[in-house]
Amino acid sequence: MNKAIPIAIALAALGAAGWKYDVLASLGIARNVGEEMVLYGNIDIRQVSLAFRVDGRIMEAMVDEGDVIKRGDLLARLDKDTYEHAVISGEANVAALRATHEKLVAGPRQTEIAQARATHEASVADLEKARLAYDRAYLLRARGTISEAGVDEATAARAMAAARSDMTKEALAFLEEGSRSEDIATAAAQVKAAEAALLTARTSLSDTELRAPNDGVILSRIKEPGAIVSSSDPVYVLSLTAPVWVRSYIGEVDLGRIYPGMKVKVASDTHPGKSYDGTIGFISPVAEFTPKSVETPELRTDLVYRIRVVIGAPGQDLRQGMPVTLRFPDIEAAGK
Repeated sequence: MNKAIPIAIALAALGAAGWKYDVLASLGIARNVGEEMVLYGNIDIRQVSLAFRVDGRIMEAMVDEGDVIKRGDLLARLDKDTYEHAVISGEANVAALRATHEKLVAGPRQTEIAQARATHEASVADLEKARLAYDRAYLLRARGTISEAGVDEATAARAMAAARSDMTKEALAFLEEGSRSEDIATAAAQVKAAEAALLTARTSLSDTELRAPNDGVILSRIKEPGAIVSSSDPVYVLSLTAPVWVRSYIGEVDLGRIYPGMKVKVASDTHPGKSYDGTIGFISPVAEFTPKSVETPELRTDLVYRIRVVIGAPGQDLRQGMPVTLRFPDIEAAGK
């Protein structure tokens, strides 16, 4: 048998293994032989799509792509006329309902009660006068001095005076009793509803200003002044300054060597001699197959776990998507 054939097969196997190691290393899955473990990953900085919570026309856009902003900075403003009018209307409605509620709580004025009492006393006097007229008519009819019709008229006048007296008596009692508790409670509820509507109007007015939720850099300016936007339509895309994460993968055989909170040294290709302190913040509890960017069926069957490393004080040289190298000093020290 030709001895060159087994040697060639062995070299081919070593070459395939080396190629597999290079591909896995590019994905952050490979580990070094020896005590030190090295992974590879990419900077994964979070992005936020910024939008207004209300509809309207953009009046001003204050920042542009690449601008560095701080939390609370004003980024854009809508035309606020409609929302200002809603606030004015809400304030007027609250004032009117409060006045109605206060009027019910206070009850009738003393002058109104005095007027009703005087009206009742007058109706009582009219009733007494009508009774005397009826008594007189009744006596005159017995003597034949007046007709039966005269007695009927006196009877009707007495009945009408009695009805007026009863009516004024009830009106006086109504004023003296004051407002019903149910009416006061209804008025108070209407005031609360109007106040809530006013708060909503003021919130909508405040939402015509778009402010930065966090420190970061503007990646995209999507809308321009004059554009009509609906609520939730993106206006800017913001890249957050912190936290800065590294997304990487670790093979199943190395999973037990790391743990959340473990210290990591992170270095970029730009400055390989400079490292940043990082901490493992997340280890996926679910295994997944090697990302499909690897086109060989053999490598796609390898199980890996996604990890996230949070960099405590990132520098300006770390950019989104940048490949970085992860080293684990604790593992290296443990092996010495």
